[in-house]
Formats: sequence, structure tokens, C-alpha cells
Amino acid sequence: MSTPLPLAEQFQYGLDAPICLTWELTYACNLACVHCLSSSGRRDPRELSTAECKAVIDELERMQVFYVNIGGGEPTVRSDFWELVDYATAHHVGVKFSTNGVRITPEVAARLAASDYVDMQISLDGATEAVNDAVRGPGSYQTAMRAMANLAAAGFRGFKLSVVVTRHNAGQLDEFKAIADRFGAQLRLTRLRPSGRGADVWDELHPTAAQQRELYDWLVAHGERVLTGDSFFHLAAYGDALPGLNLCGAGRMVCLIDPVGDVYACPFAIHDSFRAGNVRGEGGFTGVWRTSELFADLRQPQTGGACTSCSAFDACRGGCMAAKFFTGLPLDGPDPECVKGHGAAALAAVDLELVPKPSLDHSRPASRRAGPVPVTIGARPPDRACEESPLAGLRL
Repeated sequence: MSTPLPLAEQFQYGLDAPICLTWELTYACNLACVHCLSSSGRRDPRELSTAECKAVIDELERMQVFYVNIGGGEPTVRSDFWELVDYATAHHVGVKFSTNGVRITPEVAARLAASDYVDMQISLDGATEAVNDAVRGPGSYQTAMRAMANLAAAGFRGFKLSVVVTRHNAGQLDEFKAIADRFGAQLRLTRLRPSGRGADVWDELHPTAAQQRELYDWLVAHGERVLTGDSFFHLAAYGDALPGLNLCGAGRMVCLIDPVGDVYACPFAIHDSFRAGNVRGEGGFTGVWRTSELFADLRQPQTGGACTSCSAFDACRGGCMAAKFFTGLPLDGPDPECVKGHGAAALAAVDLELVPKPSLDHSRPASRRAGPVPVTIGARPPDRACEESPLAGLRL
């Protein structure tokens, strides 16, 4: 009998259905986070209707997709959000949704605590108000803390506290863990990508080389108690692999559906180059996943380029596709945060005029800036709730 291939090797050639599907229901958002991957803010009037969303859920049920990771924008501002959550769980598709907490009232918290098929994560990017609100906007820290308090009071154990690791909060990991423990949550750390508005602030916010090493050591020490979603497999070049598959799953295990039904290979690579099709097309989502030329190409054996000569290639596999793409590096080149320093050397040779720009921008006018954005820890002027196109279902 032949020995089964390791999971990472099996998954690199793709699956009949995604293990986890990220679905951004709306670009509408009450915040204007400076690192927002989808440049959210304004609702797109073309977003999928309730009926179209339910048709996608029907497909996911037939494909036996385990669960969807719903985000945005702020998904809870859609007036049909709970209707769609209930429809998904009734059709055997579990739901995990990401929120800034603005709609997590005591009543909503009690509803969530009573469900066996809904999980959620609260976004927080600073263990202190000053650090968080400099990135996510004034009042967002208190909103998130209030939401977590409501969830804890309702008896919801094990929801996620989601943190994007930045240069300003990398030294607060113990504090984040303490916050999660206080509310009975599980800490989830994710990587800052130079996608969406994140492209404007990546130079200012991505952790330094020294912080990357400290982050790796911290993750090794905390093991399975902290989730990463395979965000940091590029750090495996330091030594032992981190828990998880340590594999780029773009188009193989994961993908993204955006609010207007476009399907992208990676939730962090919202760009025309990675758009595989649209759920409104013939064949729906199933057709895109199983017949897209882009996905078929991603499922072929990938060349690691110059990285294959590195002793750490089997550990980091060349790093993150999206991080390379949006910093102007070739997809078969080193990760921009390569722990061996190869990424820094490659970045020095990049022509900034040729660096790809995000294809879509739904920022409200006051929240979008041209060129690099200096980030300072302190107060930022609040964004108006609506400067262009009212937020969908926004009743704050």
C-alpha cells in the first residue's frame, strides 16, 4: 500500500471545493481603517442581492463547503445580514464573520451564544486605545471592547480576537493574549499585507526584521493556543514550522467572493490579475472554482524561482503571493519580508512606477490618500458616516 502524501502536498494541487471561502458581503463600512485590504467605505450599488446570495449558499451546500468566512466592509450593516446567516446555517454551511463590533449589542450577543453553527471574530489592532485608534479610527477600541464584554456576558466562549500585527502593536502580543483571556476569546494573529489601503501604509506599518523574529519566537512558544490562519508561514525559515499547513492556499483551498460576485484566488490579492470569474456567470461559483483557467494554473506545480536554491525553501515555500505582487516582486521571487534578507535586497531594485495598484477602491473621499501615509499614534479626525453613497442598512 502506498504511503499517503502529506496534506500540504495533497492540497497544493487543489480540491473539488474550497475548505474555507471568504465572502465579503459589502464594501460599506462605518470605519476607514488605514490598512483595509478591500479599501472599504462606500457600498457598491451592484452588490449581490439577497436572492443571489442565497443561490450562492445553495451552491456551497451542494459542494459541501465546510464554512464561509464573511467579512467586508462591515458585514453586519447589510439589512439582510442575519437572514443570510440563518439561511447558511439552515443549509449546512457554517458561518464565521468578522466585525468591528459596532452591531454586537447584548441582544445580538445572546443570539450568537445560542448558536452552534456561527463563530465570529472581533477586530482590534492595538492593545491600547491610542495604538488601535490610530489605525482603525477614534472610538473603535471602545466599540470592540464593549462588543467583547457583551459576548462574554452572554456566555459566548471561544469567539476570536483578530489582530493584524503591525510595527506599533508587535510589542503588545502578551497584552492581546490577556485581553482575549479576559473575555474568554481565542487570539488570532494575521499578517499585514500591502493590499488595498494597506499598500499606502505598508512601509510605515509592517514589522521590522527584529520584530518578525520576536513574533516567530512568541508564536512558537504559544503553539496551538493562538491561531494564525497560516499567515506567517514565511517565518518558518527561522527554524521549525508554525502550526498549520504553512502553504499558500490561493485557488487551491481558499478563494474570495467580493460583494459584486467577482471571485478572486486570494482574499489578499483583490486585483484583476487574480480575478477568476463571477458567480453571476454561467456555471455560478461552482463553475469558477472547477473550470477557471487561473485556478487551474495555480494548481499546477509551482516554480520557486531563485528561492529554490535557498536552504529554507521547503519551510517557507517562497512566502505570500499577495505580499510579493503588491510590492512589485515576481511571484517566483522572495517574500518582501524574507527572514534571510533576500526580500529587502529585491525590493531595493523594484521600479516603484511599475508596482501594481489595487484594482478597486471603495474608500470614502476623506479616507483615501495619495502616496505614502505617515502613521502617528494619536487622535485622527473622525470620518463622517456617509460622504458618498449611504452605507447599506446602517442604523447606528
